Amino acid sequence: MTTELTAPAALHPDVAPIQRRTLRLLFATQIIGGVGVTIGISVGALLAERIAGAAVAGLAQSAGVVGGALLAVPITRIMTGYGRRPGLVLAYLTGALGGLLVVTAATTRSVPLLFLGMLLFGGGSAANLQARYTAVDLAEPARRGRQLSLIVWATTIGAVAAPNFADLADATTSRWGLPALAGPFAFSAVAFGCAAVVIFALLRPDPLLTARRLAVTEAAPAAGAEVVPPGPAARRAAGMWSAWQVVRQRPAARLGIAAVAMGHLVMVGVMAMTPVHLGESHGDADVLRVVGVVLSLHIAGMYALAPLVGWLTDRVGRRPVILAGTALLLAACAVAGTAGHHTVLLSVGLVLLGLGWSATMVAGSTLLSESVPVAERPTVQGLSDLTMGLAGAAAGAASGFVVQVAGYPVLTLLAAVAIVPLVALALRPATVLSAPEEE
Repeated sequence: MTTELTAPAALHPDVAPIQRRTLRLLFATQIIGGVGVTIGISVGALLAERIAGAAVAGLAQSAGVVGGALLAVPITRIMTGYGRRPGLVLAYLTGALGGLLVVTAATTRSVPLLFLGMLLFGGGSAANLQARYTAVDLAEPARRGRQLSLIVWATTIGAVAAPNFADLADATTSRWGLPALAGPFAFSAVAFGCAAVVIFALLRPDPLLTARRLAVTEAAPAAGAEVVPPGPAARRAAGMWSAWQVVRQRPAARLGIAAVAMGHLVMVGVMAMTPVHLGESHGDADVLRVVGVVLSLHIAGMYALAPLVGWLTDRVGRRPVILAGTALLLAACAVAGTAGHHTVLLSVGLVLLGLGWSATMVAGSTLLSESVPVAERPTVQGLSDLTMGLAGAAAGAASGFVVQVAGYPVLTLLAAVAIVPLVALALRPATVLSAPEEE
């Protein structure tokens, strides 16, 4: 049986222009969304410290991460029933509402409103993450990795540029009477709103619904099957337990989810405490500059080479790139953990950490997307983002405790130990690595 996931591109002569338009649109909205996420996050801890005190500033930042992970559940449920467009629009609008609530919290100095706003602000991150999956709904099998990685890479442009706009945003909104540090969140709300409008107006036809129509048409060409969207029963079944049942039956899907989650866990755990470790050997006059350089190199490792990682994912395969990513993460832990307070070696370790994250993210996401039937794809992808977000939040929360009790080298050792099961899973003999047939 031939499906959309395995059929040659020649069978779908009308898909190519739809895919090109989709990629251009997603690339643009990823830049806008990247600005929205990063310009707020860049001052989030400072704003939380002024409103609620230093003791809970980190918790407010974590609320945004947890919010993005939890919002993946309703967003992907909507995508399962109605397509990518309404899900992405809802995610961006939720992020915009969160930004406005944070501005209101800054004005009223309300701590509960701050936490609620940060939770909803995670909708912007959820939308940016789901966009990478939207890029592969209609992609040719031989180009899925490259096209997914292109959307991941687009986030870099907004993420790198956004912190430089924070001062401008704050100066602009201060003239409107908003308190200090509220301006970036106001600009985030505007950016998310613009992304929602663009997606709503231009993401037509919906790539996921188009992929479903193609799959159904090819699955029963002689039967004259009527193509209909999933009904209410299907939408009710689109929960995380249902997604896990789909993943449990497919070893390739399990490897994809594990690669994304474990790569993110190791990256967040080590990266979160590196500035603290650097602060132990640099004075107040130098630490911000040094941390800025080291983290900039780390972010470059995460995103700058994503297109190359995507090309390798298509060229040599998903599983080899996942294995390469785990090797890079292990090397990063070894270099950073033995660097002491040597800034250059720490920088090398953080670059390797970013490259390992990029490899596991791109190859794992591609493998997951092509390993499940198109009907279950959004829910399973939502499960992956939920798992990834919660893993990152847990790692960030635990890393501070580990460093305080045992030190930074022990943190990197534990991170290395955490990645070993992924190596074992990736080295298992392949059973089902290609996309399953539609049933």
